[in-house]
Amino acid sequence: MTDGMDTATTDAYLRRLGVERPARPTPDALRELHLRHLRTVPFENLSVHLGEEIVLDEKRLLDKVVEARRGGFCYELNGAFGALLTALGYDVTLLAARVYGEGGRLGIPYDHLALRVRTEGGGDWLADVGFGSHFHLPLAVGERGEQRDPAGVFRVAEAEADAAGVRGGHEASDAADLDVLRDGRPVYRLETRPRTLADFTAGVWWHRTSPHSHFTRSLVCSRVTEDGGRITLSGRRLTRTAPDGTRQERETGSDAEVLGTYRDEFGIRMDAVPTVRGGGTGG
Repeated sequence: MTDGMDTATTDAYLRRLGVERPARPTPDALRELHLRHLRTVPFENLSVHLGEEIVLDEKRLLDKVVEARRGGFCYELNGAFGALLTALGYDVTLLAARVYGEGGRLGIPYDHLALRVRTEGGGDWLADVGFGSHFHLPLAVGERGEQRDPAGVFRVAEAEADAAGVRGGHEASDAADLDVLRDGRPVYRLETRPRTLADFTAGVWWHRTSPHSHFTRSLVCSRVTEDGGRITLSGRRLTRTAPDGTRQERETGSDAEVLGTYRDEFGIRMDAVPTVRGGGTGG
């Protein structure tokens, strides 16, 4: 999936995550990388409201996550993380997913980007550091039973027919699409066909321009905390969620306080407070 990250960029990425370069592409190393990514690289949509272009080019993604020490949304975070994993010797495949919305309706094609990662010894894992509140540790793709995680009980299941009567797969030998469920509720429907970064261009465009995209309607910056909880700045509202789900919310005050929160809690330095631009403004 990549032309290859150079050693300096790989090392800088690992320094940002606060982990040593793994000796081999093992499941244990993948779990550590995944969790550290969720703790250090925030899920955020600030570019949508800062008028910044989002380009699905590996170097541009790495410049943003590694050099600029920013976060991003699924296409950016999983795109960059996939490049890192590939550089570390993992076998990485980009997968497209459609997120379940109100009434169980599926979102647009290329709604979400997730990673299928094969590890040393034949392990087959679903990794996803770009969905916001989601599993903390990779899920076993082939496991159909419950998989317990700090964020809940997850399950990977073969999908039933969708509204068009399709279960996925393009030939008789293909596997059906997979539904990823959290605490019994479907989160997204995953296609098993490999994709490239460029395939998701239309999804990026829709999410950063459509008035129906939740990314154009609100500001979010969020990461997992060291204790397994979550901290989120949504506009000016700061929410701390404990591992047991209890929440503390407060409104930040001045622009200086907002900018200080972005800096101190998420490592993002900005000169001005981003504000919601509204949907349908991009192109």
